[in-house]
Amino acid sequence: MATEKEEMKIKIIKDGPYRVTGRLPLYEQVIITDEAGHTRELVDKKEYPVQDTYILCRCGASKNKPFCDGTHLEIGFDGTETASRKPYIEKSEIFEGPELKLTDVYEFCDHSRFCMRAGGIRNLIQKSDDPEARQTAIEEAMICPSGRLVLWDKKTGEPFEREFEPSIVLVHDKQKGCEGPLWVRGGVPIESADGSIYESRNRVTLCRCGKSENKPYCDGSHWMNSQQKLKFRKKWGLDKPSD
Repeated sequence: MATEKEEMKIKIIKDGPYRVTGRLPLYEQVIITDEAGHTRELVDKKEYPVQDTYILCRCGASKNKPFCDGTHLEIGFDGTETASRKPYIEKSEIFEGPELKLTDVYEFCDHSRFCMRAGGIRNLIQKSDDPEARQTAIEEAMICPSGRLVLWDKKTGEPFEREFEPSIVLVHDKQKGCEGPLWVRGGVPIESADGSIYESRNRVTLCRCGKSENKPYCDGSHWMNSQQKLKFRKKWGLDKPSD
């Protein structure tokens, strides 16, 4: 039995679930949209009772979601971790406007679509000397659950980040009618099945459908296949630019 003194951490079990320790808060939130259909915010739906330790499904087949019920053993789930271990800042693309700089690591994209309002964040930073465009860009970057997008103030060199308590959010994508990723907030350590630790970040999203091609991170596979993801990225100019 875990104790309150056990380290707050998410441990990835080989070809199995996530083991969460340290009394890490667990919530459910729903993505909401504006009148134009753009995703705007996540709102609280449910708060789970605090537990010292709990086990979250990673294969997407549990009959007791969000918790694991052992189904991964029955279906032969392949949970091989394929994500790069290179630090975020080293693999980021940089886009600059008059007052703002955007770092972007496209492989983290969970396709929550918060970056598309008002013409999209890349367009907005080009107009960041306009107060309204600047504020919208900041809002879009800070709510990006996956941490793909980080916006920086060029004057101070500081990133725009919300202060999150260490916690996990089960995202429900009402617009797409499906369950989204695990939104891990507040720099919670994530330990690989091999015992190494992933880079600690304020915002990341972990796969819980079992289909991601960038495990343990979400890549949007909960609502689209590889071909759809490619079309989506091309439509919105979200691909990594050509060298």
